[in-house]
Amino acid sequence: MEETKQTINQQNKEQNILKDGIIKKYLSFSFEIFKIAVIALVIVLPIRYFLFQPFIVKGESMSPSFESGDYLIVDEISYRISEPQRGDVVVFKYPKNTTQRFIKRIIGLPGEKIVIKSGSVAVTKTTGEEIILDEQYLPDDLKTYGDTITILKADEYFVLGDNRMYSYDSRSWGIVPKANIIGKAFLRLYPINELSKISTPNY
Repeated sequence: MEETKQTINQQNKEQNILKDGIIKKYLSFSFEIFKIAVIALVIVLPIRYFLFQPFIVKGESMSPSFESGDYLIVDEISYRISEPQRGDVVVFKYPKNTTQRFIKRIIGLPGEKIVIKSGSVAVTKTTGEEIILDEQYLPDDLKTYGDTITILKADEYFVLGDNRMYSYDSRSWGIVPKANIIGKAFLRLYPINELSKISTPNY
């Protein structure tokens, strides 16, 4: 009888040791997961909210350069150290409703005069030089419709969609203040077969 009690006590001790070991392993594993999560947040959140952010194209206003469903990475830091350039594809808060995000191409810079007439876009620079934009990223037969004259003030930008027939842009609702610009399209991640860095054209 005494031996039976000793055996039971021994078994109970072994079970308790086993349970303690399992609990310690579980706690150790949980702590490691917690550490990884904290480190990921410390690294990822600043990148996500202050440096880069994803953007999914909706609609056909930037076709054929960008199609609906394209997954882009937007560079939010470059415009903190440099100015937006003509030809940059930018994501911005729509001036008429800042809860909406639009993607368009910068055509006119602060201080410039933009004239759209007879299907072409003319820009008078701050130096007084006038140029007709040679937009090689557009199909050869595509025209920029809508006769408009816009004179930009400081920190104002004139933007157009590449799909000029169907783009709702500065021709319709006016300029984009610099404060509304979130960043420029930096990288196309999807579709995979079109993975590429997004470059600014030369005019």
